[in-house]
This record gives sequence, structure tokens and C-alpha cells, in this order.
Amino acid sequence: MGLFRRNKNTNKPVIRQILDLVPRWLFDNCTNTYKTDKGCSKYKTYDQFVALTYGQLYKCHTLSDISTGIGVSEIFISDLGLKQSPARSTMSDGNRKRDWRVFESLYYKLLSHYKSILKKHHQSFVIEEIKGKSIKLIDSSTIPLCLAMFDWAKFRTAKGGVKIHTCLDVELMLPDVVNISEAKVHDRNGLEQLVFPQNTIIVEDRGYFDFTLMMNRIAAKNTFVTRIKCNTVYETVEEIDLPDGKNEHIVKDEIIRLTSKKAKDCGINNQELRLVHVYKEDENKIIEIITNQLEWDALTIAELYKKRWDIELFFKALKQNLQVKTFVGTSENAVKSQIYIAMITFMLLELIRRTIAKKLPAFSSFVEKIRMSLCFYLSLDYVCNTMGEGAKRIKQSKQMKIPLSSDFFSQNEQLSLYG
Repeated sequence: MGLFRRNKNTNKPVIRQILDLVPRWLFDNCTNTYKTDKGCSKYKTYDQFVALTYGQLYKCHTLSDISTGIGVSEIFISDLGLKQSPARSTMSDGNRKRDWRVFESLYYKLLSHYKSILKKHHQSFVIEEIKGKSIKLIDSSTIPLCLAMFDWAKFRTAKGGVKIHTCLDVELMLPDVVNISEAKVHDRNGLEQLVFPQNTIIVEDRGYFDFTLMMNRIAAKNTFVTRIKCNTVYETVEEIDLPDGKNEHIVKDEIIRLTSKKAKDCGINNQELRLVHVYKEDENKIIEIITNQLEWDALTIAELYKKRWDIELFFKALKQNLQVKTFVGTSENAVKSQIYIAMITFMLLELIRRTIAKKLPAFSSFVEKIRMSLCFYLSLDYVCNTMGEGAKRIKQSKQMKIPLSSDFFSQNEQLSLYG
């Protein structure tokens, strides 16, 4: 709670309090690294960050919306930490020309800065057998784009798109590795880092099923948990007995060896692997999970793969609550800048939600509450914990009596008649 004030009223609007969670020294460090303020006299990197963050929080669809909203009054401009409101054309130039990597760098530096706080206040289901181990969830999400407007983002013949390749750290429940590519890039090639420090557990779908990658992970003493491809050739070495009356959704548990030519070429045919067959009641089908971990309980393997759903929930929350499906610029630079600022905004909102809210609300309802109060001069503690639904009655002593006036349009009509 030390990061935040507890009183109701403050001299800063809620949006400025969110922006102030980004330490200025850290922001300047990123700016100096990429020299993104060189030659800029007015619309600097910080101005662009404020403008695009405003657009994220208010869900603005155009640059004109952002410009109009920020320029609502001189007091509001000043309270956002700006000297002037940005013009639409100025923002367009900044989005097109300013290096998007400054915002990528800012995301990683902020993640490192708040890492211990985010971990401390994160609550999630813990699998007892692997408690305390580092777990990474890997997946990607595609955002469709109009190829006529985003001609650099080629996907199919008549379609465009970008793909957000993500490695999500389960302790943080936030991505610690992100790469944005054209949608045509295969998941297997989307992230440079797919091998991690010793004892890391990697959970992913079968888009990353690759024999060479498996061998590299075995050499690095990583544990991988993924779906086996349906055409994979293997032989059963041993079938493990399942306990009676327990974990009835575990259909089969076996030790296997891969026997295809590709497996022999990379040498993985000499490795014993585990194949756990799990019945999914909601889809009425059996899924086959392959791993190099031979000792854990079959239920642990099944629960680990089920945990992969957390990264799907992250993508869903990002797309539903922030602006990553419609863009205020069409260049590659503009799109990547907007996505990374969306990621930064998501992180800051999660930081507030985890550290301030006494009862952890659903992310979507929390974001809506923040969005409703962005321009009010209320403390974050009041917004998170006191402000709520329901009717509010004005106390009699504080009630202002405003004299009733005649209808505005009727009044103007009379003036025109006598004019």
C-alpha cells in the first residue's frame, strides 16, 4: 500500500496517477538508449506515451479522439504533465517515425522494476508436486488487419495480420518475453528464446512440437509439456498402472520412444518420453500430452497442460479491455508502438488491481471502474475500494439549490421572433 495514497481526493486525476507509476528516470533511460527525442522540440517520447496510454484507457478509435480528449481544458493538459495537447497530424508523424523499440524496452524495464511486487501479490492455483518451480506458458495470438491498409503485414493472399508471440511467466501471470511479427510467421519461429534455465517447466500447444527443440530442452534440463501431433510415430516401452478410483479422466499413462526417421536423425529416438492420455469431458475427446518428465504423477502432467489456458485468458483480457484490435496508425512502427503501450497499460492496471483492491475483482470489471473515473480527482484507493454500484443520496446540508430556467430552445425561439 506504500505506493498509493489512501485519502479520497487528490490534486491529480486518476489517469495521471496511473502514468506516475512509470518512474521518470526509467522512462528517460529508454529514451536516451534509442535517442527518440533527438530533433524533437514539442511532441517528445513522453508526450506520445501519454497520448497513446490515454487512447488505451479511454478506448479511443482515432487520433482525433485522443487529441480532443486531452485538449478538453488547459488545466487537464497541465495535470497530465504536458505543455500542450497533441495535434492529430503531430501524433500521426510520431507514430510513423518514432522507434517502437523504446516502448518495448520500457515494458521490460517496468516488468523488472515491479517484478517482486507483482509476484508477491499474485494468487493462483498451485500444483503441489511442482510448487516453487518456474513455469512458462508459450503461445501466440493473431490480430487480423486489412491488407489494403496494412500492406506490410502479409498473411494470406487477401488477408493481413500481426501475431503476438508470448512467453507468460506463471509467477507473474504477465508475459516476460514478447515478439510481434507478421501473422504468416509460424509459432515455432516466433520467439528466439524457447530454451530456458535449468529446471524450468515449459507448457505449450502442438504448434511448438519439434524434435530438435525437444532435444535442446532435454540438454538444458528443461521440462516440456505439450500435445503430441496425431501423425507422430512411436512405440510403447511400458504402460504405467493407474490407481483405482482416482483421476478417472486419466485414460492411459505410458512410456514411449519416438521411432520416425526425423526422430532418428536428431537422436531423440534414444530418449524415453511420457505420453499421458486425458479425457476432456467438455469437448468429449481424448488429448495426448507428451513430456520428458517420467517421475511426476499423471495428474500433475494433466494439470500442467490445463494451466496453458491461463495464457488464453491473458490474450482475451488484453483484447477485450485495451486497444489492440483497432489501430490509430497503419505503419509497422505505429502498430508495434500501440501494442507495446497496451502491454504496459495492462501491467500498470494489474499492479493497481493486485496491490490496492482489498477484494480482487475480475479484470474486466476493474478496468471499467478505472475507465469511468479517469478524469476525476480521486485517489486510486478510493476508486478501487469505496466507489461502487448503487444509488447515492446527496446529504441535505450539502445540497445546492439550482434555480430552474425555461427551456433553452424555447427561449432562443422567442428571441428570434422578437429580433
